[in-house]
Amino acid sequence: MKIVFMGTPDFAVASLDALIQADFDVVAVVTAPDKPAGRGQKLSESAVKKYAVEKGIPVLQPEKLKNPAFIEELKSFQADLQVVVAFRMLPEVVWAMPSKGTINLHGSLLPQYRGAAPINHAIINGEKESGVTTFFLTHEIDTGDIILSDSVAIADDETAGDLHDKLMDVGAKLLVKTVSAIAEGNFTEQPQPQSDVLKHAPKIFKEDCKIDWNNSAQQVYNLIRGLSPYPTAYTLLNDKTLKVFKAELEAKEPGIAYGGFLTDGKTFLKFATKDGFIKLLDIQYEGKKRMSIEDFLRGMRL
Repeated sequence: MKIVFMGTPDFAVASLDALIQADFDVVAVVTAPDKPAGRGQKLSESAVKKYAVEKGIPVLQPEKLKNPAFIEELKSFQADLQVVVAFRMLPEVVWAMPSKGTINLHGSLLPQYRGAAPINHAIINGEKESGVTTFFLTHEIDTGDIILSDSVAIADDETAGDLHDKLMDVGAKLLVKTVSAIAEGNFTEQPQPQSDVLKHAPKIFKEDCKIDWNNSAQQVYNLIRGLSPYPTAYTLLNDKTLKVFKAELEAKEPGIAYGGFLTDGKTFLKFATKDGFIKLLDIQYEGKKRMSIEDFLRGMRL
């Protein structure tokens, strides 16, 4: 069974590697074009491209997925199955191409958290459970029939980065299991279950990352966890951006207005919410490197 793999970040590399280690025939990889990055704006390759080049797998990097030249090149690989992990939305001319269809690995328990940022939103919403789902692509995003799924627990102090790494490993194993079942013709598709309340996972923008200290301490704490390490929750201090990577929840009456802060100038800095404090632990002040709160206070007079 010939497979074309489509993906871009590290999350996808784990799945691609799992397929290779399981001796599946990955005949080509489709990934994002190289992009300028860093101060020198040198072209940076995606994590999937780096892995594919190392393994000698042909790489396609289309700017537009409907480009006729790309479509013809993709057809030339005569893939039986396409596998999508952390890639962009595909046009029908692409996902309908293989005889066995195109499957996707999604970082949530569908139908919940359809969209671009399921891992972040699960933590932000204070979920206690998440998971991964494999399904066949159809016209509507993340709505296809489910093949397999697997769930994981979310700890109270877990960050989006922690959950990302956990789902990356669980997802890679589930994907191998799914592709094996398709190869053997031993699987059953199930329509996604109906739900009265659907939680969505849209792309996160900078304005979504600003902390609203008028929220509860738990809501703020969840936002910080759900955006760490990227794109990172932030607040303003002396009219400069203060990113918060790690914090602690302190559930006691603040006694000061929300958004106000208390500090001893040496070991702690905590901001008031409407019902408690958020004690900052790991931060990055605008124009500075990431550091502990103790190092920050050593060089900052508040």
